[in-house]
Amino acid sequence: MAALAWPLSLTFFAETAIAAIDLAFIGRLGAESLAGASLGVTAHIVFYLLAVGIVVATAPLAAQAMGARQPRQVRRVVRQGLWIAALLGVPSAFILMGTEPVLLALGQPTDASRLAQDYLDFFGWTLPWGIGLVVLRNFAAVLGRPRLGLWIFAAGIPLNALLDYGLIFGRLGMPRLELAGAGLASVVAQAAMFAAMLAVVLTTKPLARYRILGNFWRPDWVVFARIFRLGLPIAGIMAMEFGLIVVSQVMIGWIGSTSLAAHQIALTLASLTFKVPLGIAQAATVRVGRAAGRRDADGVGRAGWTALAMGVAFMTLASLVMWTWPEAMAAVFLDLSLPGNDEVARLAALLVLVAAVFQVADGAQTIGAGVLRGLNDTAVPLVFGVVGYVAIGIPAAWLLGFPGGLGAVGVWMGMAIGLIAVAFCHVIRFAFLVRRRHLPRVMSA
Repeated sequence: MAALAWPLSLTFFAETAIAAIDLAFIGRLGAESLAGASLGVTAHIVFYLLAVGIVVATAPLAAQAMGARQPRQVRRVVRQGLWIAALLGVPSAFILMGTEPVLLALGQPTDASRLAQDYLDFFGWTLPWGIGLVVLRNFAAVLGRPRLGLWIFAAGIPLNALLDYGLIFGRLGMPRLELAGAGLASVVAQAAMFAAMLAVVLTTKPLARYRILGNFWRPDWVVFARIFRLGLPIAGIMAMEFGLIVVSQVMIGWIGSTSLAAHQIALTLASLTFKVPLGIAQAATVRVGRAAGRRDADGVGRAGWTALAMGVAFMTLASLVMWTWPEAMAAVFLDLSLPGNDEVARLAALLVLVAAVFQVADGAQTIGAGVLRGLNDTAVPLVFGVVGYVAIGIPAAWLLGFPGGLGAVGVWMGMAIGLIAVAFCHVIRFAFLVRRRHLPRVMSA
């Protein structure tokens, strides 16, 4: 589990590091630009998670096919996953080019909404490349080559930083585009990473033997439909989780741009630690899926509980670090010499302390979801998401933030309550399935 999980975790960390570098550069433009980027990122992630939730289903389906020794089925799953990436990513990018009126209708600040649109006019076009990259990463992980994605994203960090520096501030002979430049830099970097990953997959053994682009334009509606059937509940779960974050951000937007900027800083820091259990969750999906494919119920239990133990251990450490140095961590994203940034830093530090409290639950809920995906169990976790995120988390965020008078800190406390509820449900569900020795049906080739 560790051999598969650590490259995946570092890959997700590199992915989030690219976003953190974007925000670090944008933060030098001022709190208003940071607030605009925060709104833009939130709108983008809504579409990204809906599409990625569907293509994430390629991981358990391909892993189960590998466990059942059906390599042709693996190829079919990957091909149709790339189809779905294109069919969902391109329309979503067009939709994001009309986000500003929606933000204004939701009561977000006028200047921040305008800046968010400047950003999204370019940044939205990262969607087709990013979703396709997820499919190729899943393919490499299922075949036991998770480091391939890591090297691609490691190379993408300096590329994205260089483009940010040039296009945001007008350096290195590039035009000064500010937030639009940050979005354009991300598009170029994502397209380059997808092209590099595709080249690696097509030329590196044993991945090249699968010839994933052979007869690419030939539809395979059976597999296409199976990915959607399994992936739609996963997308729903991700939508519920991020819906909690989006609604919380809308609430924080009612307070003002300072709270929005602080929220984005704390959220970025929490996302950095979250990438480790996210990598463990993907490794768990693969390991559980392969055990299920070879009909090994005991292997399913070993893989799932090992992943959960690893995730809880890491997130406990992350919680201690956040609790010890919240001010220093928040200050990384701000130029404290600019007016207004001191207040942003103070509020961000308080939100980091709240994030420290829910780190373990956040890790357990995402690894629990990954373990259950390996068993094709996605419908019941969707119910957990509706209850934990929507019925518990959102009302708690509003009650603590506004009637409770705690503002942005109260909103974050409500988010924490929702995450804890879902984590508990996921762990209990997996324990129930292990006791029943449940194994999913594997598609025939």
